[in-house]
Formats: sequence, C-alpha cells, structure tokens
Amino acid sequence: MGFWREILGLAPSSAPQKREAGVSVSLGVSGLDLSGISPSVRVDGDRALGVTAYKRALDVLAGSVARLPFRYMRQKGEVYEEFETSPLHYLLAVQPQLRLGAFDWKYQLVWRAFHDGNAYVYPRMTDGEVTELVLLGRGTVSFDDCNGVYTVCDIRNGVYGQLWEKDMIHVKFNTKGNGLGTPLWQVGRRALSIMATADNETLNRFSSGGMVHGILTNDKSGIRGLGNYQDEQLSKLAEVTEQKFMTSNIVSLPTDVDFKQISQSSSDMQFLESRKFAVLDISRLTGVPPIYLFDMAGSNYKAPEQADTAFLTQTLDVVLRTIESEFNRKLVPRSMCCKRRFDFDRKRVFSMDLSSMANYEAKMIQNGVMTVNDVRRMENQPPIADGDRVYISTNLAEIGSEKLSGGKTNINQESEQ
Repeated sequence: MGFWREILGLAPSSAPQKREAGVSVSLGVSGLDLSGISPSVRVDGDRALGVTAYKRALDVLAGSVARLPFRYMRQKGEVYEEFETSPLHYLLAVQPQLRLGAFDWKYQLVWRAFHDGNAYVYPRMTDGEVTELVLLGRGTVSFDDCNGVYTVCDIRNGVYGQLWEKDMIHVKFNTKGNGLGTPLWQVGRRALSIMATADNETLNRFSSGGMVHGILTNDKSGIRGLGNYQDEQLSKLAEVTEQKFMTSNIVSLPTDVDFKQISQSSSDMQFLESRKFAVLDISRLTGVPPIYLFDMAGSNYKAPEQADTAFLTQTLDVVLRTIESEFNRKLVPRSMCCKRRFDFDRKRVFSMDLSSMANYEAKMIQNGVMTVNDVRRMENQPPIADGDRVYISTNLAEIGSEKLSGGKTNINQESEQ
C-alpha cells in the first residue's frame, strides 16, 4: 500500500478495511474508487444460478428424473405390477398436490434436493389414506437431529407445527451425518466462484474493449521526487489518458511522462483455457458429463454413447435409488415391505432415442424376456393375435416347440440313413 501512496502522492489515511471476495473494498482514500478490482465474485445461494453451466447441470439432473414414470407397485404372483387402484397411483402419475402436476413436482423435488441440499414432502392423510404429497416451500422447514423432529411453517401449503421424522419424506444429497444435506453450490463454491469471476471478467473486457491498465509517472532521469504541483498535473493527465484509451487504440503522451503497463492480454492469462476448465469442474461437481453441458472439446462419435452410459449408471441411478428408498421407508408399512414398493421406470430413459429404444425392444423379444404384445403396450399400441407367445433368438422359434426340443429329425441324420 505504501508503494501506491508514494506513486500517487496520497496523504496517509486511516487503516484499510478487511477485504472480502465479491465485496467492494474501501481503503479510506478520498476520491479513489477501488470497487472494480475485487479479486473474485462471491457465489452463494441462488446467485450460483447465474453460472450457466451450473444451472444447465441442475436442469439435466432434475429433468432426467422428472420425465421417468414414478410408480407405486404391488406384488402379483412372482412379479410386480402398477397398483392403479391405489390413491398413490393418481398422485404420482397426475397431480401430487394442489396446483402442481407430476412432472413439475418431480422436477422441483430433485432440483431443491441438489441446489438447497434438502427437499421435504409431507404426506397429507385423510381417513388413513394419503390424499396429497405436499412439497413444502423452500426455507419453511428446520430439523432437530437430536430429537428427530421437523419444525414446519409453510403458510402457503397450510402445513405448520412439529412432525416426527417418520412423518416426513426427506430427500437429501451430500449428507454430513447430521441428518441434513449440503447445498450443491456450497460444496462447489470455489469452482462456481472461479467461473463467475471469469464471466465477470469477460463482461468487463467486452464492455471496455480490452482496455489497457497501467501506471503513469514522470521521467525521473533528471528529477528526484515529485512535488505537489507535479502530482496534481499527473493525476489530471491520467484521467485524460484513460479517456483517450476508451476512444482510441493508439494515444500520445508528453515526452516527460513514463507509462508502465501492468495488464495482461487474454492469451497471456490463459483466459479462454480457464473458462473451459471451469465447465469441466462443474461437471465433476454435479456428475453430469461435459457433453451434456455443451462442451464439445475432444468429442467424437462415441462420446454421446459413453456419456449416456456413465450418466445413467454413476449419477442418475444413484438419484433414483435415493428417492425410491426414502418413499419406501416412509410410505410402505413394515408388514407390506415385500408386497409394495415405489420405483422409477428406468426403461423410459431412452424413450426419446428411437434407435436405442428399438434395439432394446428387439433384443427383449429375441431373448424371450418380452412378448410382441408387451412391446406394443409400451408403445401404446393395441395387442395382436398370437402376440403373447414367447420367442427366443433361434430363428424366433416358439419356446417348447419341436425345433428346440429336438422332436424333428436332423437333416444330416436323415441323409446318413
């Protein structure tokens, strides 16, 4: 600081205030505004949504879960089927709560669980049956881990008071062992701050046209020290020079003035490379592949397929199992744990990829796992005659037929006889 005061000829003043990232810094210097040189942008809460890669990652996570059917199943024989007569079927498939459809409800559930760290669903009961799955508002719930009690004050949804842990569906991620999840933006605050700072720097560079920064002094070869008169003139000259740089790329200075540049170009700072690295960092934070964030660097024709596999097995399946486990734990009685369950229809992950879906259905028929009518039901097509027969890939022979059992005489054996 003494160096700046010596160069600018400023009189001593009060001690500088503590400097924090993202906050304007006041040094107690009259007429000197240093608010524009904050070292970084502070990112917390919903400010993190201003980082486009982070917002896109949240949209991918929440949207991927929301488009999958969430089903309430019951055991029938050796398989599970949708329990369509249960009130829970309508809630999960159509409208979980008042003024909120199933897609939006699932989307907000996952979005809040990641961004806020916690999402709370209150099963409203009437005559012993669940009539509404109320997704409680943000910031309306606090949790006492020692006593296992939730304190709710959600006036908008008409839920308030204290609830036991067993009466609340609590979806959370990034847990620390205290019964609460940690917001995703808080876990990745450093990476988000770097990216937000890079965005802010980009804005400054475009708005100023890459303005040069430097220190303006006089030629000290023949003069020792600076007087008050020279300091005032030098300050005015600095203002004039700044205006010249804003309107022209090349400026002239008096012969007895020395200009020392202290700014670096974008290439010198590896600015563009840093922005690319920030996208990869957001990908590591959220578990969403970079190609989903529209980072095409180094991609090839195999990249989308590999990204889909990694996302489904390492990220999405973990999210789905977390939600299923919490709903099973809170809404399925212990006596019915082997007869009722909640699960997501994972087959619908590829519902928009027609090529992958057709390949999947063909293999399921060829291997005898599904019938033609099973596939037609998935595609909302009416069944056909004899479409419930099961085939395997031996030229699509019927199971139990003579061709498989060896009832027909082999052609080679007939020729030998």
